[in-house]
Amino acid sequence: MSSLKPLRGVRVLSLALNLPGPAALMRLAQMGASCTKVNPPSGDPMQHYTPDGYDMLHHGAKHKTLDLKTAAGQAALHKLLPKTDVLLTSFRPSALSKLGLSWKTLHKQYPTLSLIEVVGAPGPLAEIPGHDLTYQAEVGLVNGMDLPPSLFADMGGALMASEATLKALITLKTTGKGSHHEVALSDAAAWLALPRQLRMTTPDGAVGGAHAGYRVYACKNGRVAVAALEPHFAIRLCEAAGITLAHPVKDLFKPATRKAVETFLASQTRAQLDKLATAKDIPMLTLAR
Repeated sequence: MSSLKPLRGVRVLSLALNLPGPAALMRLAQMGASCTKVNPPSGDPMQHYTPDGYDMLHHGAKHKTLDLKTAAGQAALHKLLPKTDVLLTSFRPSALSKLGLSWKTLHKQYPTLSLIEVVGAPGPLAEIPGHDLTYQAEVGLVNGMDLPPSLFADMGGALMASEATLKALITLKTTGKGSHHEVALSDAAAWLALPRQLRMTTPDGAVGGAHAGYRVYACKNGRVAVAALEPHFAIRLCEAAGITLAHPVKDLFKPATRKAVETFLASQTRAQLDKLATAKDIPMLTLAR
């Protein structure tokens, strides 16, 4: 992370539990914001299922424990809000209203305070329960019975929440007023799935397996991720494999080219391919089986 701290002096208070809020808070802290995390008496669920991850995401953040279901807890929170620039939440809108933290109420009490609401889905759909898995499944990122390799909706939502915070701070600077920003995890999943919707990563897409220079192949003692997508990279790969291309673009989509590349890479060890990648400036990375 850059040593530049553009958010130095900005005060962020987070009530957001689970991964998206804490991940957003980490980004804001890295940009120099002064961050405080408020947890319920039971703690953040992350503290129970991944305590090390929780500690990493909250590095440098101050902690407070408040029971917002009680008058005393709410009173303590309202003592913090006048000294807060951005409030980050992850409750459903109805829960925020019950706590007296709806945007309408907050904006009336604290005109310069901005609210970043992390929700599952936008608008009225925000009341429907969901999680990263359901949002990824909705946009076609769940294959077969396998779980996704990462929590893409949550992490994408965290980036969108930190982006929303920057928008809120720009708005405050230009208007002198706080603003309300809703960040939906389903929108984050849809954004990350856009290459798939454009058929870029489907099997017939250039980065989905149809291009011989952009695939994962087996080698003698492992695997190799080949990303020779641009013609100059693909040509170097094919030259190393002894493959002559009549057309440096169209031929890369032919099954015969893919088979020839596959045969060549299967005959090489990881060490040989690492050496080749460096010598010929080919973007590829060898992996263990």
